[in-house]
Amino acid sequence: MENILLQPSYFSPIAQYAAILQSKHVCFELADHFQKQTYRTRCYIYSPHGKQLLNVPIQHAKNGKKTKTKDVKIDYQTAPWQKIHLKSLQAGYRSSPFYEYYEDDLSAIFQKKHLYLFDLHLDVHEFVMEALEEKCEFTTTQTFDKHVLGKKDLRNLVNAKEASTLEFPNYVQMFDKRHGFLENLSVLDLLFMEGPAASIYLLKIDFTK
Repeated sequence: MENILLQPSYFSPIAQYAAILQSKHVCFELADHFQKQTYRTRCYIYSPHGKQLLNVPIQHAKNGKKTKTKDVKIDYQTAPWQKIHLKSLQAGYRSSPFYEYYEDDLSAIFQKKHLYLFDLHLDVHEFVMEALEEKCEFTTTQTFDKHVLGKKDLRNLVNAKEASTLEFPNYVQMFDKRHGFLENLSVLDLLFMEGPAASIYLLKIDFTK
């Protein structure tokens, strides 16, 4: 793929990073109105009990007006979500092959108080790309266009409820003997199990079907 248009998300699902690695340029959508229950604020990991949701709380507009993605702020008052997320990752992956290699950088992200959700997205994206030992040039949108030209529109990958038509080859997961293979989890699941070799897996996912 040449150029793609994606929604920024929180520790994105595997499908998003497969698209990123298979493209020459990424454009992140920031000019749309924020939508709930998407990967913008959530990711799914493999816990000892199966699939687990991690969700970032956000501040909601009091006037009921829609908020653009670029203007969404994180809520630090309702719950200590950073501690919860880090402890959940430790519980699920501390004994995985590569968790210790990324633990310090990961912990540093959760120690910051990002004001805007997109600031967190960028920090997370940089972490993932460094972990994959890959580079990614990206831009952001200034205006919203329902139909885009010159880019492959993959904004739908951010919808957590939308079933993906992609096929995800099996790889060894922490609790697959207990709960089976769980596809398209957060890219963290793949990183903790495969390390930099996760890039090889991501390049195998076929977007042409």
